[in-house]
Amino acid sequence: MDSLITASARALAAGDALGALKRVALRDDPPALALRGIAMAQLGEYPRARELLKRAARGFGAREELARARCVVADAEVALAMRDLGGSPRPLAAAAATLDAHADHANALHARLVAARRFLLLGRLGEAGALLSRFDARPLPLPLAAIAELTMAELALRSLQIDTARTALARAHQAAESARVPALLAEVTEARAALERPAARRLAAGAGAGVAGAAGGQSLRLDEVSALLKSDTLVIDACRRRLGTEAAWLPLARRPVLFTLARTLAEAWPGAADREALIASAFRTRHADETHRSRLRVEIGRLRALIAAMAGIEATPRGFLLKPHDNRAVAVLAPPVDGESGALVALLSDGAAWSTSALAQALGTSQRTVQRALAELEADGRVRSIGQARARRWLSAPLAEFTTILLLPPSLPIG
Repeated sequence: MDSLITASARALAAGDALGALKRVALRDDPPALALRGIAMAQLGEYPRARELLKRAARGFGAREELARARCVVADAEVALAMRDLGGSPRPLAAAAATLDAHADHANALHARLVAARRFLLLGRLGEAGALLSRFDARPLPLPLAAIAELTMAELALRSLQIDTARTALARAHQAAESARVPALLAEVTEARAALERPAARRLAAGAGAGVAGAAGGQSLRLDEVSALLKSDTLVIDACRRRLGTEAAWLPLARRPVLFTLARTLAEAWPGAADREALIASAFRTRHADETHRSRLRVEIGRLRALIAAMAGIEATPRGFLLKPHDNRAVAVLAPPVDGESGALVALLSDGAAWSTSALAQALGTSQRTVQRALAELEADGRVRSIGQARARRWLSAPLAEFTTILLLPPSLPIG
């Protein structure tokens, strides 16, 4: 490897993309193309970066599988930054195996770290955790160590393991400071700030709820949310669409009518919820008739059977009353932003440009559903689009006043 390639690689490692480009900008040999691609990625020119990396991979000969594997890893990282989540994970896994076979363990771990970050974006926390477990007690280059700790912290935050997240973020900050990469240090600082921002609201139910009576409810940080979920309180969790206590959680994301009834009953607790209010919230109608009242009795019966181990539901002259067992308190945990598009807003709030297909994949819903929600958010001025047709991407301003971690879709329940 010649001196210009070596100097360019060192500049990239230090985060100096322009310095790297000055050394290889006029060269078209595969190593220079690869370095130019990485530099363009650091400057945010992702499509050009991917083009250069693919040219570099094609330029390396059949015997240069190590160099080609490194190009695959770099391209996968750029795809992640572009929120291009539709590709197969197999090329990246094969590249990691090739890197391990050639004793390039640092880049092999980097490949697995990219895969873990992709799993986190898709809400597949179990698979991300399995990959991150390989990083324990491994000596890593400082920038890679900082990114690994950041990823571990994000997994811990998504699982509401706040103490684990704080420890990982402290290690990430120490590694980023030692690496002296400004962009990396800024990312760690931003992640640490999420711990101090409101993450959810505990809604005021009534005089017996013991909650601040502000119109928007009492703001809770992530550590306060974790404490509430671990308490003996019966929590109706509107962030993850479930209800329960620390001992047992009942998912209701696929039963929206029952969840809406449970939330309405909880918001009225310790009083009873009026039948008309229950019908209006669950069936979205302002004019109730006898068919709605009959359906309400059926759905209340289903909810009563479903939560029998946690609480009872009693009929009153005007409605229904939620009665938790063992004199438990009741709390409603609401998202930091109102509306049905909370998870969409949460994904877009990272400041990256997302395609509708990537958003649909991350949310586990149809692309058409995402397009309708984006149209509504755009009409309200909450998101904006760039590009046209297949190149169209969606952006939202970062939400600095609160953290949207609880709105991100997980694939496994919080422990």
